Amino acid sequence: MESIGDLPKAKGSVKTKKKYKKDAIFWGFLLVAPTMLGLFFLNIKPAIDTIIMSFKKSTGLGGSQWVGLENYQRLLQDENLPLAIGNTLKYSVLVVPGIIIFSLLAAVLLNQKIKGRGLYRVIYFLPVVATPAAIAMVWKWLYNSEYGLINYLLSLVGITGPAWLADPKYSIVAIAIVGVWSAVGYNMVILLSGLQEIPRDYYESSSLDGAGPIRQFFAITLPLVSPTLFFVSITTVIGSLQVFDVIYLMFDMKSEVIPYTQTLVYMFFKHSFVMNEKGYGAAIVVILLGIIGFLTFIQMKLQKRWVHY
Repeated sequence: MESIGDLPKAKGSVKTKKKYKKDAIFWGFLLVAPTMLGLFFLNIKPAIDTIIMSFKKSTGLGGSQWVGLENYQRLLQDENLPLAIGNTLKYSVLVVPGIIIFSLLAAVLLNQKIKGRGLYRVIYFLPVVATPAAIAMVWKWLYNSEYGLINYLLSLVGITGPAWLADPKYSIVAIAIVGVWSAVGYNMVILLSGLQEIPRDYYESSSLDGAGPIRQFFAITLPLVSPTLFFVSITTVIGSLQVFDVIYLMFDMKSEVIPYTQTLVYMFFKHSFVMNEKGYGAAIVVILLGIIGFLTFIQMKLQKRWVHY
C-alpha cells in the first residue's frame, strides 16, 4: 500500500512524462519539417497548381483566363486521347511484367555466392545511370532496319527483320524492350535488399527437409520478399504510365508512327510546350493522375491477397 508521502512524487512523474512527450512531439515535427516542406513545395503545391491550371486557357505572354470545363470538353472530343490512353496502357502491359520478372530473376541469381557477383551487379545497374540520350542513340542503331545489329542477327537464321521504328505493328514493342532493359537494374537493387533480409536459417531448415531450389523459391523467397515486390510493382506501374523520354528521343515528332506510340505524357508535352496550350496540357495530366490513382487503388486492395507482412 502506497504512503501519503509518495503522492507528490507520482504527480511529479506524470508532469515529467507530459513534458517529455511535448518535447518529443516538438523535436519530431522539427526534424521532419524539411521533408514535409520539400514534399509540399515540390509535389503537393505543383499538383494543386496543375489542377487549377486545367480550368484555364493560355492567352500568351504568360497570361491565362478561366474557362471552366472547356479544356475537358475539348479533351473528350479529341480523337488522339483514346489512342494516347491505349498506347500508355499497352506499353504498361508489355513493360510491367517484364521488368518485375527479370528484376526478380536477376536479384535471386545475384544473391547467390558466385564469383564476380559485384561486377555482375554493376553491369546490370549500368543502364540506370546511363543518360536517356545515349540509350536512345544506341537502341536506334540496334533497331535500324538496314544495318542494325538486331536485324543482322535475325538474318543469320533466315528471318527478315521488320522496320522496328517505322512499322506501327512493332514500334510500341520496340519501346517496351528498351523500357524493360533500362529499368531492370534499378528494381533489381531494391529486390536484392529485400532478399538479403530473409534469414538463411529458413533455407537451411528446408534443405534438411528435402526442399530443392525451386520449392524454396515459391515457399520461402516469394512470400517473404512479397512486401518489397509490392513496392516494386507500384513504382513500376506508375513509372510505365509516365513514359516519355524514350519516345521523344527515338521518334521524330513528324514521324508516321507517332500516333501509334504517343502516350499521355507525350501528348501533354506536345500541347504544353510545343503548341503552348498549357491549360489543355494540364487537363491531360489530370486525366493521367486519375488513371494512376485508380490503378494504385486497385493494387492496394489486391495486395492483401498476396503480400505477406
